[in-house]
Amino acid sequence: MADQPAQQAWPSAPVPSVPGDVWHWQLEAMHVVSRVRSDLRARIAHPSVASGSTEDARDGLLLVFEELASNALRHGGGDVRAVVVAGPGAWLLDLSDEAPDRPPVPAVDRDPALGGMGLHLVSQLSISYGWERRPGRKHVWARLPSGRAEQAESQRDWLPEPRSGDYRRD
Repeated sequence: MADQPAQQAWPSAPVPSVPGDVWHWQLEAMHVVSRVRSDLRARIAHPSVASGSTEDARDGLLLVFEELASNALRHGGGDVRAVVVAGPGAWLLDLSDEAPDRPPVPAVDRDPALGGMGLHLVSQLSISYGWERRPGRKHVWARLPSGRAEQAESQRDWLPEPRSGDYRRD
């Protein structure tokens, strides 16, 4: 285990640039995570956002937010910032802290009852994920599907073919 660098388990990759609505929060302590999660829940429940996502995808976003936020506060510390971008077809979460020399390390060979499985959960729910070191900061990020793009892809196979141009209505 000690021979395996953390970068192999949690990839080192720059935070992607995603267009969309951008929401920012400061996380001073663990109790703030619940308040921010409630605010995020309200934002993604707004009809303009909810219409482009599924309930399962929104629940996944909230779960990943809580995992990354609590990790940033527990293992990073300092000035913790959360950014969520509601982009077309996907969300981007970017949690940053003041511990650039402490990369995210997923638990290995640990009893799940002891906790520490959050990064595994994040990787399962995400399209892509990674971490980036910047001067004085570490950014841990995840891109999550909104649910609608995947739903449209899977439904494309069962939609009827369009009618040919020679169809006439009498």
